Amino acid sequence: MSRRSFSVVHGGAELVVPAGATPGEVKKLSDIDDQEGLRFQLPVIMFYRNGSAVEGKDACKVIRNGLGEALVHYYPLAGRLREGPNRKLMVDCNGAGILLVEAEAHVSLKELGNEILPPCPYMKGLSS
Repeated sequence: MSRRSFSVVHGGAELVVPAGATPGEVKKLSDIDDQEGLRFQLPVIMFYRNGSAVEGKDACKVIRNGLGEALVHYYPLAGRLREGPNRKLMVDCNGAGILLVEAEAHVSLKELGNEILPPCPYMKGLSS
């Protein structure tokens, strides 16, 4: 199957912070979550179809606002990983936020079909 060619316009990267107050605390990760073999990041790209719920609205703004609301309840995700004594990982729940980059690809999901499923051949072009 040949890869399709399309252009992608990226917006600036921004931090989305919790929409309300969150506890300022440090949480140690469990021994299961703190394993050496799990200390890496995986790139994630999410695709959203335009639906009636966002019709006439700025989809990225809807996602940004919803994410800010969710981070109030899942506030450790808006924190930063820190390494403590004996390389113990912990989360500094400081509400610093998570990175969001808006991008618009000039292609429809229907046109791409199953090509966006892992391993997505467009990952580099969509994320750079």
